[in-house]
Amino acid sequence: MVRLTFKLPRGSQAKYLRRTLSMQKKQESKRMNLRRTLKVPTEKLIEEPYASVLTYPKPNNVELRRRLRELQKLGVSALEFGGEKQVSNLPVLGKGCVGIVTIAYVSGRKAALKIRRVDADRSRMEHEAEMLERANSVNVGPRLLKASKNFLLMEFVDGELLPKWLEKKGTKAQVRRVIRDVLQQCWRLDVIGLDHGELSHAPKHIIIDKDGKPFIVDFETASVNRRPSNVTSICQFLFISGVAEKLADKIGERDKKLILEALKRYKGCRNQGNFERVLKSCGL
Repeated sequence: MVRLTFKLPRGSQAKYLRRTLSMQKKQESKRMNLRRTLKVPTEKLIEEPYASVLTYPKPNNVELRRRLRELQKLGVSALEFGGEKQVSNLPVLGKGCVGIVTIAYVSGRKAALKIRRVDADRSRMEHEAEMLERANSVNVGPRLLKASKNFLLMEFVDGELLPKWLEKKGTKAQVRRVIRDVLQQCWRLDVIGLDHGELSHAPKHIIIDKDGKPFIVDFETASVNRRPSNVTSICQFLFISGVAEKLADKIGERDKKLILEALKRYKGCRNQGNFERVLKSCGL
């Protein structure tokens, strides 16, 4: 029998090996977190580490109790911790400058709950709730359920962000249908004068659910006080920069000059005819 021996490399090779092993451990830990979900009744949220999520990033007992009362008034019976992001060593669906997103249970059904960060640059969630409600009026965005000072409760969209969805799923026909739907939603937002504000860089603002339906999300910077540019912004993201290469791999290259000309015409006069020209220039 031949016995094989292995000696740990020295110097730079040893450092490289340690970094590789560390990265592997982190990746495995992330995979474990994605599989792990934890459902916690509302009355248990006063305990750590759950309390730190409700008052992230500055724990405060007075604020915590106030927020727990808000959750009870909203009818939330439990929170479920799971997702790709982490807060206080707990997995969550999303983490941004304004809020943390988790799953909530209301009357036994799942909903998405956005929790206002204690250090957010706004003191209330009502503005985002109002913007989402306006978007809902033209069948855009997850359905608004309830809102309070520190919480936004809305329809839970079980799906994937657009860039990841493009990498993994969708035939040419399916992708064309989804992208056309996204542009039509943006057109409806333009018509009612609601500007989303973040669609020119939208890797985290479009979710495709398991039935292939796209949802535009996150209306925290939306406004009705500026000129809407949803169609032009999303076309820039989809066909000019952003996910342009991934999209081209699915549906083929598009003439960027033709798209920019159609967008310029649409920007000068936002009407149905010019929007249809934008769709045609995008091959939709």
